[in-house]
Amino acid sequence: MEKIREEKDMNESRQEENKKPTVYRIWRALKGQSEEKAEELTLEREQILDEKVLEKHRLDHEKMLEKTYDIEHNPIYGFFRRFYKVAGVLCCLALIIILLVQVSYLPPVGSSSNPGSNEVAAKYIEDGLQDTGAVNIVTGMILDYRAFDTFGESNVLFIATCTVLILLRNDKKKGKDSAEAEERRDSYYEPKNDVILQTITKVLVPIIFIFGIYVILNGHLSPGGGFSGGAIIGAGLILYLNAFGFQKIERFFTEKTYKWVSFGSLTFYCLAKSYSFYTGAHHLESGIPLGKAGAIISSGLILPLNICVGLVVACTMYAFFALFRKGGF
Repeated sequence: MEKIREEKDMNESRQEENKKPTVYRIWRALKGQSEEKAEELTLEREQILDEKVLEKHRLDHEKMLEKTYDIEHNPIYGFFRRFYKVAGVLCCLALIIILLVQVSYLPPVGSSSNPGSNEVAAKYIEDGLQDTGAVNIVTGMILDYRAFDTFGESNVLFIATCTVLILLRNDKKKGKDSAEAEERRDSYYEPKNDVILQTITKVLVPIIFIFGIYVILNGHLSPGGGFSGGAIIGAGLILYLNAFGFQKIERFFTEKTYKWVSFGSLTFYCLAKSYSFYTGAHHLESGIPLGKAGAIISSGLILPLNICVGLVVACTMYAFFALFRKGGF
């Protein structure tokens, strides 16, 4: 900022100098005083004036602070300090009392009425396979019994990414100079041609993607699911980006791709579970077969919901990395 300000002042002084009569400039040249020397003297004079103004502001600020924090001669500030301490102690005491009262209502350790010993956990374990068709009890719980909560978590990821995108977005309506400056800045983030890294990435990324797809598709049969499989695929996208850069990955994954994939996945999730919630609340048959337990095509809506969650998580992981690295996709 200081450099820009100096250049601006220099340009203004040159413009003022050019406005002066030609006779004045000839007289100054005969006298041996060059224009550059005059500009230096002008800048020095302005710098001295600026330093005096800054020093005056500094002294005024110090006087203001001394007057504000002078407890002896400022009773309002002294009263505020005492009130602040008393109010802080009272708030802490009130919070401690509230917490102690709430703790007194908790059931004793090991009691059969504890939340961990109620019928909900038994319901998940005993009837989970029959109700959901999922061999993995955890997947059946989060995508069937608690599917609305999982839908909220997926929306949180999407909203968080949109918020970061709004805060870090680059204005696309830029001039030619701004576009060139942005291109030079982006080239800084592009990886160099590292043959070792790129060769290893060509081998690992397909394996990572296949493994992530396997974890998503088998989430209702074995440990895994949409969250863990999506995280694996997102890590593969990040590895590919670090090896080949934004130009190559933008051939198949752009900001528009992220928006449509996330929006489509969340919309399908919402519509599918809204239907299932409606039929369940009215004790109606959903008409969606659970299939044979242990088969890949089973567990009703859990398999497609796992795919939706995996897509949202993978896109969100890559989006956050791209946004914080470059400020955009």
